[in-house]
Amino acid sequence: MEAIAWEQMELERLNDKITRQMTSGANSTVARVLLARGAYVPRHAHVNEQVTMILGGCLKFFFDDGKELLVRPGQVLVIPPNVAHAAEALEDTIDIDFFTPRREDWIRKEDAYLRSGGPAPKK
Repeated sequence: MEAIAWEQMELERLNDKITRQMTSGANSTVARVLLARGAYVPRHAHVNEQVTMILGGCLKFFFDDGKELLVRPGQVLVIPPNVAHAAEALEDTIDIDFFTPRREDWIRKEDAYLRSGGPAPKK
């Protein structure tokens, strides 16, 4: 075991508006995701439970049931496993994401949905 500063972790550029730093244990992954205003995370689902905490900025989440949620600094959102969702950064945003079990697709860099960098769908 050792403490690692975020600044010591690889800063992975996923697209022109999203960068990520992450580390994983045996059963979980934690990531700091930096999203520029207008960044869009396309609709996706995963087997992992996701806990999202916003440190700065604002993310708007979209769910298949039509529900939309704004998550702001100091707020935490829990997304159950297999719930499809998308998100848009309404401001430059610092997001901490915790997943269990760990995000094997992220570890293997098989997360093409994040790397596409496409714009949010028109409403």
